[in-house]
Amino acid sequence: MSKAFMCSLCHKGILGGGLYLEPQSVTYRTNKLTVDKKFRNLVLPMNEIREITWKWIIFPVATFHMVNGEEYKMIIFNKARFCKWYGEYNEGDM
Repeated sequence: MSKAFMCSLCHKGILGGGLYLEPQSVTYRTNKLTVDKKFRNLVLPMNEIREITWKWIIFPVATFHMVNGEEYKMIIFNKARFCKWYGEYNEGDM
């Protein structure tokens, strides 16, 4: 079952969109045509997310550290709800 969150991707500026948390992936989506196709529908498979770190810069900013070394920073609104569901999908791994 998918859970939706308001989100902004931090990539060459702040890109508003939606974040969809599912048991097998975290997906960021935006309809902005000026954004590279890779970032319009960015799928981060759960088994490729090494860890998520958090900073508070006015809003909660999550950095997704991938096993291949890539990092994606996102402002995720309602951090507590995201952490709850991420932990449930990953058996308490948050």
